[in-house]
Amino acid sequence: MKKSLTLLVLLFSIVINGFAQKQSLAPDLQSLVDREREFARTANEKGVRDSFLAFIADDGIIYRPGPVSGKEWLTPRPARPGLLTWQPVFAEISNAGDLGFTTGPWEFRQNGPDDPRIAFGEFSTIWRKQSDGNWKFVIDIGISYEKANAPIARWQLPADFNRRKELPKGDVSGLKTKLSEEDNRFSTVAVMKGVVKAYDQFGAEGIRLLRNGAYPIVGMKAAAAVLAARPGHLSWQPVKADVASSGDLGYTYGNYEFKGNGTNAEAENGYYMRVWQKQSNGKWKVVLDVFNELPKPAAN
Repeated sequence: MKKSLTLLVLLFSIVINGFAQKQSLAPDLQSLVDREREFARTANEKGVRDSFLAFIADDGIIYRPGPVSGKEWLTPRPARPGLLTWQPVFAEISNAGDLGFTTGPWEFRQNGPDDPRIAFGEFSTIWRKQSDGNWKFVIDIGISYEKANAPIARWQLPADFNRRKELPKGDVSGLKTKLSEEDNRFSTVAVMKGVVKAYDQFGAEGIRLLRNGAYPIVGMKAAAAVLAARPGHLSWQPVKADVASSGDLGYTYGNYEFKGNGTNAEAENGYYMRVWQKQSNGKWKVVLDVFNELPKPAAN
């Protein structure tokens, strides 16, 4: 009897694993982008504050300007006028279909759709699937730039997207620790060998850099050129790391410090958030890198 039960459990596990391997991730990725679009529509219909409260996870983080509990920060504050619109142009998802991110342009109008656009930028949202199957965001961070760029095509599922769903690996607490350590190593290399070499070592070929005052920088070649044009000393300290249950997608966030070369160079301080994706060789690489500078103190 005991042997028969063990055999049944083994067969069940094989069937479940086989089924998971055959499932396409495409519907999960599409649902992630659809959720972002629903978030944007709700902001149009109910306002920014109420839409954020409806879509944020209980432990979700927003930046005001540093990372704070979104629900704690938003709940006591009244709704404010203004129309914030946005759309995703890029999205990625974990192999388990439980963690992903979206990014794209945003625009702001003072009161409503008839008002001129007065602010522009790029958002990045980290989403985690909840126990009820709905997506809720766990991090929302953005940058701003002077004016809108050329029109960008709306996100569509890539025609060659053929990834398959994987079952969760179970406890990933060890992977969270390792990812935080990897982020620390990234910072150490930046200090010891320079920013360009560090990003060349830890950045993915299709990395996306988001920096205030600049349009999104896509690809390692473009990123290296931008980083080289601003020489100086950059370091950071991760505060938190999290990883998908499939162990292939994760994020870190924390604070950074930059000081340009020269004796009179001003220091820049701020917060960062980056998304990491495990490559086919098992190494973590940065696929999204967002830096948000703190306002400079007012001169006396």
